Amino acid sequence: MSDVIKDGPGANEVAAYLRRHPRFLHEFPDLALSLAMPRDEGQATSLASYQLDVLRDKNRELNRRLQELFTVANENERLTVRVHQLTLALLRAGDLSATLRTLVACLTEDFRSELVRVLLFRGEGLEAADWLRIVPADDPALQPFAEFRQAAEPLCGRLQDDKMAVLFGARALVVNSTALMPVGTRGMLAIGSTDPNRFYPGMGTLFLRLMAEALDAALARFDA
Repeated sequence: MSDVIKDGPGANEVAAYLRRHPRFLHEFPDLALSLAMPRDEGQATSLASYQLDVLRDKNRELNRRLQELFTVANENERLTVRVHQLTLALLRAGDLSATLRTLVACLTEDFRSELVRVLLFRGEGLEAADWLRIVPADDPALQPFAEFRQAAEPLCGRLQDDKMAVLFGARALVVNSTALMPVGTRGMLAIGSTDPNRFYPGMGTLFLRLMAEALDAALARFDA
């Protein structure tokens, strides 16, 4: 059997060597100037120019991510201000009825909520309203909410039909996504939207929790 004579290391071996010795071209700068790198449309350029293009691409990607973070930060700041204003408005309301009307008005006007529903376990003396539900805590109609009430965490997305019927009644047919919040041990607050993407599982719920806690604190003043 004749021996196979190799002219030199293969491309993979060269690539492996360069990966192990990233400063190789510092010792042979003439190679860095003579190497041709692949480009679009069959063009070629020097290694230095190619590396500069790569850095520019990375810089553009970093700038894009930075802009996204900046946009999110601005939106969070606006939400923080609105939640703070809502809290102050609730605490300034003079009675239980005024507190609830203020809540609904703020959610509708400042947060652009389409359908707001307040479900309270107690509500003696409250006037009827299309956004208000009074259902005793032990009412069988609330059985579908048992797990939600035990978890005591906001729930977002498309709710089951039995929950929708309790919260929105006949309007449940037009609601495609919902944010449901526990209001301490006093009841629940629901915001419904016709947009299926307005509220979705996995979305951040910090501001929803803050709103519900503000309402709970405001209602506590009237032992509601």
